[in-house]
Amino acid sequence: MDNRDEVREFLISRRAKITPEQAGLPSSTRRRVPGLRRSEVAALADVSVEYYAKLERGNLAGVSPAVLEAIARALRLDDAERAHLLHLAQAAGGSDVLARPRTRSSRQWTKPPESLQWTLDAVTAGPAFVVNGRLDMLAANQLARAFFSDLYDGGMQPPNMARFQFLDRAASRFYPDWDLIADMTVDVLRTEAGRNPHDKDLHDLVGELSTRSDAFRTRWGAHNVRRHGTGVKRFHHPVVGDLTLAWHGSAVDDEPGLTLLIYTAEPGSPSEEGLKLLASWAVSHEADSPTHPR
Repeated sequence: MDNRDEVREFLISRRAKITPEQAGLPSSTRRRVPGLRRSEVAALADVSVEYYAKLERGNLAGVSPAVLEAIARALRLDDAERAHLLHLAQAAGGSDVLARPRTRSSRQWTKPPESLQWTLDAVTAGPAFVVNGRLDMLAANQLARAFFSDLYDGGMQPPNMARFQFLDRAASRFYPDWDLIADMTVDVLRTEAGRNPHDKDLHDLVGELSTRSDAFRTRWGAHNVRRHGTGVKRFHHPVVGDLTLAWHGSAVDDEPGLTLLIYTAEPGSPSEEGLKLLASWAVSHEADSPTHPR
């Protein structure tokens, strides 16, 4: 796959983020580019300037894992950025640093494995759901379907969190910290683009969002990446109001590319009471909508 543009823009964007002081280099007031110079990155990675310039032009063919690790250290990449660089090298055919197992694609799912749905349904205190790298919501427990009622009611099949974020006006109400969530959404999609560069559905999604949303297009051009992890988010649900929930994401080991996410509230908090109220509402809501997606 020819991904030279992606490689070039990623390396340039990471180099621009590192100041000489952060890299332990003398600062200078006479700099024509933000961040480090190519020569400085080359020196920190212990490669020639000519060789690093070739890499930054997007040519990762033949690059060894050791050199990739040196570049990652020189650019002070975090774990998600380092993994993204390695995936870009793998896609270019330039490194054996990552194994290439033959994996089943989550796009082939018509419904979740029964055992996984049982696991989700066993979580009753908070929304639990499974997404793929494109942020399609592939499976959810009852509370998650109620929690994301605007997403499910939007008519998308499967419901897609990125489309909801950037194309549905309800998202600005649902996410009080809309800008923060928008950044996270795009960063996850950018990570998936490096991990799975041949995913046509992902390319189509990015093209659609880039065409229809200036906010998405600007963020996509930043080349930031991130993994699902843990944190705290604020929400405003149309039924129960404001909620502050902790979230945790875990890879689904036997389904590569899928992530299980669970949202929980602090015990005894107003948000816990809100989730309990939402759980009661969910029972009646789904009873009134027998064809509601499961």
